Amino acid sequence: MPSSAPPHRRGLVLAAAVLLATSACTVANSEAGDAGAGGDTLRIVLAQEPPTLEPCESSLTGTGMVVRSNITEPLIERDPATGALEPLLSTGWRQTSPTTWTFDIRSGVTFQDGQPFTAEDAAFTIDRAVNSDLMCNVDGYVFDDSPLGLHVDSPAKLTVTTEKPDPILPLRLSFVEMVPRTTDTGAKVREPVGTGPYAIADWQTGVSITLTRNDTYWGDAPAYPRVRYVWRSESSVRAAMIAKGEADMSTGLDPEDATPENSVAYPNNETTALRLDGTQAPLDDIRVRKAIGLAIDRQAVVDVLFDGNAEPAAQLIPDGVVGYNDALKPAPADLDGARQLVREAKDDGAPVDREITLVARNGQFPRVAETAEVLQYSLGQIGLNVKILMTDTAAHLVYQLRPFPRDVGPVALLIMHGNQAGDAGFTTSQYLLSDGPQSYFGTDALDDMITDADQLSGDARQQAFADIFAHQNAEVAQYAYLAHMQGLMGMSPSVHYEPNPATGDELRLAEIRPADGDAR
Repeated sequence: MPSSAPPHRRGLVLAAAVLLATSACTVANSEAGDAGAGGDTLRIVLAQEPPTLEPCESSLTGTGMVVRSNITEPLIERDPATGALEPLLSTGWRQTSPTTWTFDIRSGVTFQDGQPFTAEDAAFTIDRAVNSDLMCNVDGYVFDDSPLGLHVDSPAKLTVTTEKPDPILPLRLSFVEMVPRTTDTGAKVREPVGTGPYAIADWQTGVSITLTRNDTYWGDAPAYPRVRYVWRSESSVRAAMIAKGEADMSTGLDPEDATPENSVAYPNNETTALRLDGTQAPLDDIRVRKAIGLAIDRQAVVDVLFDGNAEPAAQLIPDGVVGYNDALKPAPADLDGARQLVREAKDDGAPVDREITLVARNGQFPRVAETAEVLQYSLGQIGLNVKILMTDTAAHLVYQLRPFPRDVGPVALLIMHGNQAGDAGFTTSQYLLSDGPQSYFGTDALDDMITDADQLSGDARQQAFADIFAHQNAEVAQYAYLAHMQGLMGMSPSVHYEPNPATGDELRLAEIRPADGDAR
């Protein structure tokens, strides 16, 4: 039967289909461990062992999946679906001057070791995470290494001051997990004490982590008395554990391992894109950068390579993040328009034949190698010379973070950006500022727009950042977007849980319960 797709679309779909040849795989044996979700223990299989359970590193996905709001808790919790800030260990907060915030501390809360939680512990925790030499990830990622002033007004009141006005300080503090003031300040801890609904019972390195329900928890008791984490790197193994009743839940499954019976799809906060080095010819010509964006058939990539588990993207953040511009729509592929831009650049002296290295990371997302090859094919169709370099995580970081390698020629880096915090300021400071740690270049005009937007709040902040993303697409074009990704949460029919955009970074155990016949 003849295809109704245009020739360039048929070519891309065919190229993608050829790359998706699959091979059989064996499933490693795994112990069933404790009783399943119908019993006392909730069994979760992760993709990897957490690198640490140190609370000040909970913005790291591997750590946050176990720690955040489970073992420890923040003052304020962000609703992943709406972005609203909700009281937790702080019952209320207010800005009393441009650089001063006051937080009311919940009374009647104790740590898992019996110590009472007070404003003094909150001040200690923030000081340890943000103002110390521990090199906590939350310090650089969330607070941009900016120190905070802390004053304990009473056991139930804390004042926090900033060096300059910070309209989103409460959001930033939602990333700081509270610990008692007896916690080590000279080194990161392996097994933290917190106020959360679960406490660490046992961590057998390389084997499992077991949590037990905190019977003195100040809030509602979670459904499961025990939670046991194990880890298996292969998606097929994690899926098999769900199918065989050896696990109740699993972090992300690959599309080929997911079925309606063993998984639930959900929109996560990850966006895939090509970051283009505009300091190197021919990528220093905006016409070439825009041509790359026009060459990508995002819908075909989503349909064929991502099995429909994504949405074509037109900006670096997904809907639900402050600053998302709903007026920006993914452009359909336009090979003729892309070729014309490349020809114009060539006529003006741009060396469009110069080899561009497309750098991607193994395991970055399902079918990443096939995605890189389809992108290579698409860019070749418009007259660009592209080679692929697949790397491990360490090598990819060399290209991802400043200082960038300068002896490799022009680079198109395949990135996957997740905005955990729900505010565009965390994206623009990293990826769009001229000297951002994950930005190749920028412009003075864009830098000024970002600086001004960071001082705003409410509707004005939303509009300012939406304008920034429109300006970046029209006047800078550092990125050629692919898709807003979806996750596939492995889940047994025996449990009930509703994934949300934060599920890939944290898994709140108190929200999981036995299904008891409920539909997922």
